[in-house]
Amino acid sequence: MFLKSIEVQGFKSFANKMVFEFHKGITGIVGPNGSGKSNVADAVRWVLGEQSAKQLRGSKMEDVIFSGTESRKPLGFAYVAITLDNSDHQLAVEYDTVTVSRRVYRSGESEYKINGHNCRLKDVQELFFDTGIGKEGYSIIGQGQIDKILSGKPEERRELFDEAAGIVKYKRRKALTEKNLAEEQQNLSRVRDILYELEKQVGPLEKQSETARIYLKHRDTLKQYDANMYLLSFYQLKKDSAAIDEKMDIVSTQLKDSQENFEKIKSAYAQMEALMEQYDQKISQDQEVCNQQALEKQRLEGGKNVLVSKTDGISSKEEQFDALILETEAGIEEKKKLSEESEKELKALEEELQELEQHKNSSEEALNSMSGTMTSLRDQIDSQNSDIIEFLNEAANIKGRMQRYETMQEQTQIRQSELNQKLIALQSEESSEGELVEAFKKEAQGIELELERLQAEQSACKKRAAKISDDLMKCREAFNAAEKSFHEESARYQTLKNITERYDGYGVSIRKIMERKSDYKGIIGVVADIIHVSKEYEIAIETALGGSISNIVTDNEQTAKSMIQFLKKNRFGRATFLPLTSIRGRRAENADRICGEEGVIGLASDLIRVDSQFGHLADYLLGRVFIVDHIDHALALAKKYRYSLRIVTLEGESLNPGGSLSGGAYKNTGNLLGRHREMEELQKHVETLRKEGASLKQQINQLQSDKDSNKAAMEKNTAEESRLTLHQNTVRLRLKQVDESRGEHAKSIQDINRETAQIKTQQEQIRQFRQQLTVQMDELEAKKKNAEELVTSLTAKLEEISEQEKDFNSQTADMRIHYANQVQKKSFIRKSMDQNRSEIRHLQEKLADYRAQKAVFGSEKDAIRRQIDETEAQIAALTEEMTKSQAVLRQKTDERSKYAAEHKTFFAKREELSETISQLDKEQFRLGSQKEKLEESRSQLSSYMWEEYGLTYQTARELSDDALQALPLAKLKKMTADVKGQIKALGNVNVNAIEEYKEISERYTFLKTQHDDLVEAEQTLVGIIEDLDTGMRKQFTEKFAEIQHEFDKAFKDLFGGGKGTLELVEDEDILECGIRIIAQPPGKKLQNMMQLSGGEKSLTAIALLFAIQNLKPSPFCLLDEIEAALDDSNVGRFAKYLHKLTKDTQFIVITHRRGTMVSADRLYGITMQEKGVSTLVSVSLVESELEAQAKAGKTRF
Repeated sequence: MFLKSIEVQGFKSFANKMVFEFHKGITGIVGPNGSGKSNVADAVRWVLGEQSAKQLRGSKMEDVIFSGTESRKPLGFAYVAITLDNSDHQLAVEYDTVTVSRRVYRSGESEYKINGHNCRLKDVQELFFDTGIGKEGYSIIGQGQIDKILSGKPEERRELFDEAAGIVKYKRRKALTEKNLAEEQQNLSRVRDILYELEKQVGPLEKQSETARIYLKHRDTLKQYDANMYLLSFYQLKKDSAAIDEKMDIVSTQLKDSQENFEKIKSAYAQMEALMEQYDQKISQDQEVCNQQALEKQRLEGGKNVLVSKTDGISSKEEQFDALILETEAGIEEKKKLSEESEKELKALEEELQELEQHKNSSEEALNSMSGTMTSLRDQIDSQNSDIIEFLNEAANIKGRMQRYETMQEQTQIRQSELNQKLIALQSEESSEGELVEAFKKEAQGIELELERLQAEQSACKKRAAKISDDLMKCREAFNAAEKSFHEESARYQTLKNITERYDGYGVSIRKIMERKSDYKGIIGVVADIIHVSKEYEIAIETALGGSISNIVTDNEQTAKSMIQFLKKNRFGRATFLPLTSIRGRRAENADRICGEEGVIGLASDLIRVDSQFGHLADYLLGRVFIVDHIDHALALAKKYRYSLRIVTLEGESLNPGGSLSGGAYKNTGNLLGRHREMEELQKHVETLRKEGASLKQQINQLQSDKDSNKAAMEKNTAEESRLTLHQNTVRLRLKQVDESRGEHAKSIQDINRETAQIKTQQEQIRQFRQQLTVQMDELEAKKKNAEELVTSLTAKLEEISEQEKDFNSQTADMRIHYANQVQKKSFIRKSMDQNRSEIRHLQEKLADYRAQKAVFGSEKDAIRRQIDETEAQIAALTEEMTKSQAVLRQKTDERSKYAAEHKTFFAKREELSETISQLDKEQFRLGSQKEKLEESRSQLSSYMWEEYGLTYQTARELSDDALQALPLAKLKKMTADVKGQIKALGNVNVNAIEEYKEISERYTFLKTQHDDLVEAEQTLVGIIEDLDTGMRKQFTEKFAEIQHEFDKAFKDLFGGGKGTLELVEDEDILECGIRIIAQPPGKKLQNMMQLSGGEKSLTAIALLFAIQNLKPSPFCLLDEIEAALDDSNVGRFAKYLHKLTKDTQFIVITHRRGTMVSADRLYGITMQEKGVSTLVSVSLVESELEAQAKAGKTRF
């Protein structure tokens, strides 16, 4: 396999369509800087799938499209195609020739094609897997890749080695597998969550389902028992009510007689009550006087006791203060003695401190003298050391400068030798470059005439192509819009159809009934399905219908009854049924006259469309409703007919008989009546869009055919024009190169002569500088020696004084400690004396306070004794008054006792009659309550049967069972209670659990199967990843060893010896670790890449690339100026090695180095004759001509 051609149009500077044809061997692409050579490499990288504009030397992908010049407009697309010979079927396709193309438009659209068929980027990448071809492979090597190998981190070189080892496809497969694994794990996690929730539901629902079945069975039995017990209880309650009526008549007669006797006794009793009340008032007044006197006496005695208690308290406090005064006086005496002792001790301590102070001052003066001497010596030593360091630094600088001058002298000698050789070569070239100019000029004129003819034909084809493209684009846009609308409207139609079929928007009971429509032919449908109405009346009619819109229409009452039983049995809720056999239409009176009123549109039943069989139903629902245009006319009409009409406006306001008014905004815009109309409209629109799309598709196919025909003609003209342009450019370039070469040769000779003179001047200056540096070096050595001797003597003297200071410090340390202790002791004594004085003053103040308080207590005690004597005299006088008042009270009490005995007789008789009346009243109330309870029980039984079972007394008799009726009521109640107990024991019952359990169980089984499949898939993916890791590690280890061997060989060939080594970064995974490159050029130590010179780095990187090509040759390799940093001798080795690799690899080399050009089998020249537009020249070179040109020192184009 090899690269046959590259076709470029509108890509970067290649405005015109150009075709580069290649053969096996080495093809060189040359041209001046900025001519667009590297755009060829960018084009190949781009067509192979490069997505980064930065890698293509742009800021955005649109930058790859030709942006125009001063004389040319920008193009609308960029196109690149590469064609490969696949006769050996190295690519996994059936074709012998494979063409991969990529096109991008300014609108952002792009497309990839393989042999003319549209494909994905992924298909292009997979096509070249493991071939070395690709944007990340080693088939396209530019300065960027060289720099990445040279300067990148070990981890950044990894991609190149992975591609060479053939594990890139496995890594991508692993990444895809890991992505799939993550998705599977997410799906598994979601399924587990759902299963967890279902498992929590399915168990309880199973129990609830079984419980519901048992409940329904018990409920039917309970209904039978309750109905029969109701019949028995109803009869018994009726019988008991009649007996109570008889008893109530007897009690009423007895109650009347007792009430008459009670009134007579009540009158006599009232007179006696009045007399008794008079005596009670007098006795109460006398008793009040006695009580007041007793209270006053008690108060005076209490006051006396309080005064006596105060006297005792004051005496106790006087004794306490006497004790406190004695204690305080003793404390004052003790504190005065302590103060006198502290003053004596303080005086002795101050005399001792004065002597210690004198001794301490003399010691500190001696120490300060020693410290000053030591500081002076240290400063002198530091100064000398600083001078020594400066001498050493200056000496190092001088040695460095001498080494640099030696190196400069060697380099100038080498450069002078090179210039001499170059001067000889240029003088020989200059003598032989004047013969080709006239021949090139004549050839260019003939080509110009032929090109003008082809360009005129091509211009006509382009205009025709532009018109076809515009028409095609318009058709495609219209087709895409029509197709999008078709899919959107189809989706809306299906959604609305599903909603209608599922009866969304209706209640649960309606949906459950309509689900059984297929089983019961008598179910016709809901009202909304039967009525058809124009869009303008939909809101009004739906408002008029109200809740009736969801009523269910049946053929007869029996169907409606069956459906009601179905709803009750399953507790699905309630629904309203409209049997056609019982519905009779009702139309409003005076409808014709009312319809003639202003604003009235008509009777609602006349504005709808229904089948003839539903005419009565329409009148029943809407025959008495009038539709008006707006609310103002509606209000006027209602008022005129005294609010007796049902009126609805087009916007949905409703006026009801009686005057109530409703209206406002709807929560949503959808309505039940409009669903069928909307479905019909959508269906027609979808069909229209389908036909429109088919027509547009046919137009697109015809325009595409015209475009292909025109394109074939343009390609034919372009190929011929390209051939002629290539020939023309080649001629012009050769002519230009000859002229430029002659001028360059003359300029180069002048430059060489000038540089030779400069080199001689530099060599003389270097010699003089070296002599000056030698003298400076000798002077520095002498200064350094003197400074070192002075530092030695000063250091010895400093050590002697330091020892003296240490001895003196140890002698005075004890004296300083003792002095500090005594100072601290003096401070403590002074504080103690101050505290004693403060405490004495405080005790003296307390003593004076105690004596003052004791004097106050004596005067208080005398005053209290006088108050006690006065209180005793008042008590004696009050005792005498109390004796007189008590004698009068006893007399009146005896008189009242006589009347109380007589009053007691009347009271007993009254109480007896009152008790009799109360008993009769209670009996009457009890009998009335019993009767009410019987009536309430009968009502409760009827309500219970109706609410629980929907049974009346008459319908309950239908469930009468003779066997149950024959049982005693108590036994039947017990049987009923047993059934209720069984139902109660079931707890809360979910009747819908039966259906819910069925649905949940089916869903759980389905998800459990999915869960098991996902677990199996997860295990499979984990196994695949492990297998891939194992295979990649093994393959990489083997291939890396081979690359190491090939790298060392290529390194030695390119450097002419030395050693090249590759190492894996330790302590990292072998599949992710970085790779270090160690190089040892001939005659040098083994060193890292960063320590090499620029040329050595480039040659090392080239050696690595050639080693990979040796190990795993790519079908073709495009090299973009990778030898730019090499000198001429290394370029020769590079070109020689390149020829060794052409056996397995085709090379396209972008270069401006003459040595590489000489080694090429074919050269393409690229130049910019028009500013901003790259053009192409080419010629085949035979081997003999190349050898002759190399010897003559020139290259011919």
